[in-house]
Amino acid sequence: MHNTRFLVSFLIRAAVVGLAAAFLVVWWKPALLGKTVDPVQSAPTAPPRPVVAVQSFADAVARAAPAVVNIYTARVVTERTQPPALNQLFGDFWPSYRQRVERSLGSGVIVDRAGTVVTNQHVIAGADSIRVQVADGRIASSTIVGQDPDTDIAILHLDIDKLPVMPLGRSDTLRVGDIVLAIGNPYGLSQTVTQGIVSATGRGQLGLATFENFIQTDAAINLGNSGGALIDAQGDLVGINTAVLNRAYGGPEGIGFAIPVNLVRGVMEQILKQGHVVRGWLGFVPQDVSDEQAAQLGIAAGGGVTVVNILVKSPAFEAGVRPGDLITALGHEPVRSSQDLVSRVAALPPGAQVELEGRHARAPYKVNLKVLERPTRPMQPQNPGG
Repeated sequence: MHNTRFLVSFLIRAAVVGLAAAFLVVWWKPALLGKTVDPVQSAPTAPPRPVVAVQSFADAVARAAPAVVNIYTARVVTERTQPPALNQLFGDFWPSYRQRVERSLGSGVIVDRAGTVVTNQHVIAGADSIRVQVADGRIASSTIVGQDPDTDIAILHLDIDKLPVMPLGRSDTLRVGDIVLAIGNPYGLSQTVTQGIVSATGRGQLGLATFENFIQTDAAINLGNSGGALIDAQGDLVGINTAVLNRAYGGPEGIGFAIPVNLVRGVMEQILKQGHVVRGWLGFVPQDVSDEQAAQLGIAAGGGVTVVNILVKSPAFEAGVRPGDLITALGHEPVRSSQDLVSRVAALPPGAQVELEGRHARAPYKVNLKVLERPTRPMQPQNPGG
């Protein structure tokens, strides 16, 4: 009996000592239980650190930059000189003229191995000579394949072998906030890359071209960048850099515009196929209706456009459309804005019939018009600022 009591007492003491030792070990080394105890128990758990997916765009630039070219143009300008003051005092004088060479610079993008180069029409407008420098240093004269002032796009041909080609992407999948890079020849500094984001898409009514659907970006676009490439983070072409808002007198900064590559692709295909772009035309100029005008006309905002000018003997004039008319629908589809109407008419094939709905002196009418081919706009030198 004595031995039994001794054994039980020994086991109890051993268990107590063992539990105490285990508690001390776990308190001192909590990792032995497979988890870590935060020394500051009251502090909230920090969110996981975000993973940086892209630390450099060097691969995208290396893929696209070789196909971006520098464009140098020159044209001879003849101007009348001021006659000497003595001739003005003592009778008639023979007018005198002088000529000077006006030079400008821009950028372009090689889009196929045949030497097709896309640039802005205002870059080469009125030029007597056009020289193109490839990124590897080769320089050659180029010829104009076609121009489209309505979108400010021009197509050149460069006769050089083994040319790099820009991979064409898609502009209809761009989202606000996407990273983009602008590559061009600003101020004659040759290849320069700037980075920004897509600030907006579908920008129009800026007065830069007849058909406007610009990508807005804050990537720096300067004089000489016009015609250069706007690429995405993979190095695919998504736009042609075209213009910036006027920065004079403290104007805005970081607001540049590029022509979407989807629009560029369509214009380029038509120019390469037939030398110019074929668009529909009805012969009148529409203008948006302000909210005040809409209220006076008894229509909802965006419920139509007004006719501000019309060409005599045009399809619209022959059908009875007159300045001041309200145009509400084209082809049974409501007209929302002047840009909407112009773009939809341009997309119609010449020779097609289309129904136009409107109001003349508050009296509604419907007329059927035959679509003609849009006349080519005169190509005048211009400089939207890029």
